[in-house]
Amino acid sequence: MIDGLASPPSCPNVSSARYPFNLAEGWTAVKVASGLSSPRGVIKDGAGRLLIVEEGVGISQHNVDINGCITSSRELVSMPSLNHGIYLGIDGHTLYASSATAVFSWAYDSRSGNTSGSPVTVVSGMAADGHTTRTLIIPPHHPDLLVVSHGSNSNLDYAATDSKTARAIIKVFNTSTVPNGGYNFAADGWNAGYGLRNEVGLVFDGNDMLWGVENSADQLTRNIDGGSTDIHTDNPAEELNFLGDIAVPNDAWYGYPTCFTVWAPSAAIFISTQPNSTQELGVGEQFVLAPNATFDDNTCAGISIPPRLSFQAHTAPLDAKFDISYTSLFVTLHGSWDRQPPVGYKLVAVPFTRSEEGIYTPVAQANSASGYVDVFYPLDEGKCSSSSCVRPVGLVFDAAGRLYMTSDTSGEVFMLSR
Repeated sequence: MIDGLASPPSCPNVSSARYPFNLAEGWTAVKVASGLSSPRGVIKDGAGRLLIVEEGVGISQHNVDINGCITSSRELVSMPSLNHGIYLGIDGHTLYASSATAVFSWAYDSRSGNTSGSPVTVVSGMAADGHTTRTLIIPPHHPDLLVVSHGSNSNLDYAATDSKTARAIIKVFNTSTVPNGGYNFAADGWNAGYGLRNEVGLVFDGNDMLWGVENSADQLTRNIDGGSTDIHTDNPAEELNFLGDIAVPNDAWYGYPTCFTVWAPSAAIFISTQPNSTQELGVGEQFVLAPNATFDDNTCAGISIPPRLSFQAHTAPLDAKFDISYTSLFVTLHGSWDRQPPVGYKLVAVPFTRSEEGIYTPVAQANSASGYVDVFYPLDEGKCSSSSCVRPVGLVFDAAGRLYMTSDTSGEVFMLSR
């Protein structure tokens, strides 16, 4: 129940969920839309409408009634190249969305729900290959700054060690003075952290500090003294990273493509700096794939920024949203493709707290493997695939505290409440 309103058991003219799911105690979930074309990023405008990026289509707009159900839908922007990122300016008058290579803006009227004029290129020059989702976010305390994430161009993009490649990085651009033709992603703006393999989900906490959730690498092996051990089933961890105040350039390195984070301690991932060591590195500590005399696990500990919390390997976090009290960070785990049995395919919540100094931080310690709880999850996670389970992607809260969640492969949207 939200603000005295009971959640409806279903929405009119909406089919039942394609795949069964479980919910944490006290939660309800109602399917509000189906038949969308790979729905990804989702936002709401000042009138409470949902705006959703549909891959291969553009942006769709959905009117919502008092119960949270969708009453009507239309195509707002026809642009098939849009694939994930979407955000509305703090004043509600500018709509931003991204393709693999560019960020565009439109004038937007939240009263009528209409865009006007042709799209304006805000940022261009991003890579067309590799990880192509370009997440967008604007800090409430700096409404003229646009944050754009850019993933790596491959599983192990070694050139991204140099931030000037402008891959595996987050950058910031001042939208009050956009040059003709837009900013060049690599040459312009400033860094908000790099060495971030694919930081798809971005969110600001109650102090307007930026956090990100990262998809880490696949198919890794640990190589020591000529021996190679396959560690990919349970390592490396996905990450929750603290990125800080984006108004100040952040040139810190977060480890990729050299330093990775332990999810499951393994005999193959031992402290390589100690002769004949058998002591395993713990959850949240970072390691290299092939330690040598010039760069080893200890080097990572000295120069790389480790995650504040870890998620199970290959669960693929794609979005993150705080509740109104900043006591829970909700994260979509899209689900694995390269692990048996599969993992993810769910929505989780990371409990947060505010310290006496006023700093927001996860309740769990950085070395915890149990720092989050399932909220919306499959009946049998180990049997999931893209054709048998919901694959959560985008999240947005409405003014009533209801949480909307897209599922790309099933073409659905769900409304969660408690």
